[in-house]
Amino acid sequence: MRIVNIAALLLALASAFLLYGLNYDTRMIESRLQSREREAERARADIAVLRAERAHLARPERIEPLARGLGLEPLAARHLIPGAGVAAHGITTSSTGQ
Repeated sequence: MRIVNIAALLLALASAFLLYGLNYDTRMIESRLQSREREAERARADIAVLRAERAHLARPERIEPLARGLGLEPLAARHLIPGAGVAAHGITTSSTGQ
């Protein structure tokens, strides 16, 4: 009977140490997960800010004076090549560019 009690005590101690280690590992994993979730949220917020900045910078009323200052002008009919002129200029319509 004494051997059974000692075995049960050792088994209980071993289980306690294993459960403590498992609990510690779980807390570490949860901590890393929360850290990564915070990083992902910050990245989403940064992406939203960058999209807003891009939309602000890509406004036509902002770009047009800059383009005209560089000597660029809007596309006009004289810039277009008629259908027959496309073949004469060697321009292809294939997706490979050949």
